[in-house]
Amino acid sequence: MHSNLSSSQIKDICQMDNRTYSNTAGATVRSMADGEFSLLSEYIESSCGIKMPSSKKTMLESRLQKRLRSLGMHSFKEYCDYLFSTEGSKRELTHMLDAVTTNKTDFFREPAHFDCLTNRALPELYHRGAGKKLTVWSAGCSSGEEPYTLAMVMSEFARGYAGFGFSILATDICTRALEKASLGIYEEERVAPIPLELKRKYLLRSRDKNKGLVRMAPEMRALVKFRRLNFMDDDFGIKEPLHIIFCRNVIIYFDRPTQEKLLNKFCRHLAPGGYLFLGHSETLNGLDVPLVQKESTIYRKST
Repeated sequence: MHSNLSSSQIKDICQMDNRTYSNTAGATVRSMADGEFSLLSEYIESSCGIKMPSSKKTMLESRLQKRLRSLGMHSFKEYCDYLFSTEGSKRELTHMLDAVTTNKTDFFREPAHFDCLTNRALPELYHRGAGKKLTVWSAGCSSGEEPYTLAMVMSEFARGYAGFGFSILATDICTRALEKASLGIYEEERVAPIPLELKRKYLLRSRDKNKGLVRMAPEMRALVKFRRLNFMDDDFGIKEPLHIIFCRNVIIYFDRPTQEKLLNKFCRHLAPGGYLFLGHSETLNGLDVPLVQKESTIYRKST
């Protein structure tokens, strides 16, 4: 982690290999030196676990340019000096992570997961007695499409099961994404994957049709509690046992030791017999975790 380096070492590294180019605002900005990239990539990984290999230098440089412009800075040396200062470490980390994190999601993404949820996981948990207060966590919720999909699917399930109740916690490290998610407002093309009957029940169309916007109905927004959470935190602040965790296309950004550590933290919050849903490209092969695979990318905690 960068804190192992002295301030003089940081300064020396930041002065290496600086070139210049012009940003879109026309101001001269020094490009990111290899040493500056090393400092920032280490800081990002230690702060939130996201791997930042050298192949992502151009991406990181591009995304952070907006932050430099916003702060009125003309070099990544200035930015590093600020980020690693006492003031910057308190004020800038959240903004930096907002800039570098990827937020890609859709309504009803990986439909097989929601089929399994409706036809297998929810009936099983309901009959085991968990259905009166089922707790669900959308971990890495991005701009809200996943937790709102869960809210719709589970509301439909509840219609056929007396006494079924649930709550949804949705978390992300990106404050910008959480702000959008809490509003529940989307462009019409974003909600295209939602079945028509669910759109009619749970979405509100803007009075100005020219805007092409819809909003999740108040009863859907009330079902989801959004908050910021960093997976590297020791305490997630989750007090009640969870029955279902959706954490899809998130752990691919971590190395294998971090994945194993994180999944075991998840399992400490997951009730025995609870379900974990991962992304289509994620696997638990070789990881020491108390989970049994039930279907592709769907796991159940050992009872």
